[in-house]
Amino acid sequence: MKHLIILLTASAIALCSCGNANRSNAAKTTNDTQTIENAMKPTVYFTSEITPESLVRIYEALGREATGKVAVKISTGEPGGHNYLKPELIKGLVDKVKGTIVECNTAYGGNRATSELHWKAIHDHGFDAIAKVDIMDEEGDMKIPVKDSSLIKYDIVGKHLANYDFMINLAHFKGHAMGGFGGVLKNQSIGVASSAGKAYIHSAGKTDDVLKAWAPEYLAAGDTQDLFLESMAAAAQAVHEYFKEGKNILYINVMNNMSVDCDCDSHPEDPKMKDMGIMASLDPVACDQAALDKVFGMTPNPENNDDNRPLMERINRQHGTYITEYAEKIGLGSKSYNLVTLK
Repeated sequence: MKHLIILLTASAIALCSCGNANRSNAAKTTNDTQTIENAMKPTVYFTSEITPESLVRIYEALGREATGKVAVKISTGEPGGHNYLKPELIKGLVDKVKGTIVECNTAYGGNRATSELHWKAIHDHGFDAIAKVDIMDEEGDMKIPVKDSSLIKYDIVGKHLANYDFMINLAHFKGHAMGGFGGVLKNQSIGVASSAGKAYIHSAGKTDDVLKAWAPEYLAAGDTQDLFLESMAAAAQAVHEYFKEGKNILYINVMNNMSVDCDCDSHPEDPKMKDMGIMASLDPVACDQAALDKVFGMTPNPENNDDNRPLMERINRQHGTYITEYAEKIGLGSKSYNLVTLK
């Protein structure tokens, strides 16, 4: 009996050890899998400081040097508006990369609808005082291929895009009347599209006629809002692929002056929330998603003039977050990311 008890005890110890080993191995496997998954996620860098120096610093953190002829894509801002990225903020970065500020004409009328009017806005806002500026569709447009042709069959961009080797997508993150919000995906789709290209995206591929695009039978809005967002994602992917399959492009969202209205609005609502900082990534989907998460993740403090709810309501009203979902679906980037805060 004594020998039997010793034998049973030894067996129990062995089984217990084996179970512990299995659990340990399982935990190790899970941890290893998580480590691999995290390593595969794109990195998004963040700084709460919004200065010319921090803009250069976050660009350098990306580790991708802008070489060749560099386009710095911004919004020059509709005359009357005042929330656009100011020349004094972006000058240091534009100088560092020896860049040319690029834009395209609008498709909704206003004071940037023609090159003549647009040049006046550029001058009045001071951009031509800090760098060379190029209205890329001033001499026409061109078509570039899209990977997702379910709605738009090509992307119509400013003809001068062909003159550049590298693009810095320098977006002002804020609300937007039609897209819900504007970040790097909008800056690269609607922003790089010519006037005709804007009409083509807004109509979800139905027409490139600027006059027709806003008619109810052509405009992708209301029940067809998601089609507009899908078209924007497809156009953004086309530009990403154009620059050596994404190897010659990078993405920056500046989160200041975050009105519910876009810089294309001549009379935007005043921002109801405080400036947050700058996001940057080599992945456009992650860059926009990180900015969205920052806005949606804050606790509103209206007594301190820091209320994210108006911007959230604008984004939700237009189903704006769907663009990152669809962009991830078509392979443009990832909604998952590793956030690194710069000190």
